[in-house]
Amino acid sequence: MTFSRKTLSRLFLVAAAPLFLAACGVNAIPTKEEAAKAQWAEVQNQYQRRADLIPNLVETVKGFAAQERNVLTEVTEARASATQVKIDAETLTDPAKFQQYAAAQDRLSGVLGRLMMIQERYPDLKSNQNFLALQSQLEGTENRIAIARRDYNEAVRSYNLEFKTFPNSFWTVVHRNSKPMQLFAASEAAQSAPSVSFSPAAPAVPSVAATPAPAPAQ
Repeated sequence: MTFSRKTLSRLFLVAAAPLFLAACGVNAIPTKEEAAKAQWAEVQNQYQRRADLIPNLVETVKGFAAQERNVLTEVTEARASATQVKIDAETLTDPAKFQQYAAAQDRLSGVLGRLMMIQERYPDLKSNQNFLALQSQLEGTENRIAIARRDYNEAVRSYNLEFKTFPNSFWTVVHRNSKPMQLFAASEAAQSAPSVSFSPAAPAVPSVAATPAPAPAQ
């Protein structure tokens, strides 16, 4: 039994179709990998912007509230820890290193929120123009960090999907050095700017139990 040339051509196309489809995605993995790395660079840029603001902020608060040394020390130490933990684009696939980096940044976000609330106890600090300018820059930077983290996660999800879907998953054999990257986990402290209230603090209400009872009449 012989096959016509037309039939053989059809069989060849059917057999080769998966390879042609896979070939269309040969550049998908490195392209999306570079896109994710670019978003990571933006995350680092915004975290560095925040780190650069903190020394001036600490010094400004210290000038009005030196007695808040515990919070000031915590902020300084958290900043040092966050800047010492390094992770580059080539180690984004290491879960332990990534989580260490994220945890250090999240801790800094938490203590910064406490630092910003100190102003409620110090009216002079609350109205200081240098403090207000730094506060505005910090809040803007925290918002940019949240956006940068979100964009990074979206780029990584798209990249990681290439390892699970056919035909692009076929090329993971070719791109042996490419591995799925880590995602930022949701963190309230890191995803939102420090909460700052400008309303005056409520006056303390004396405790009824602390009020001495009147002396009995003689």
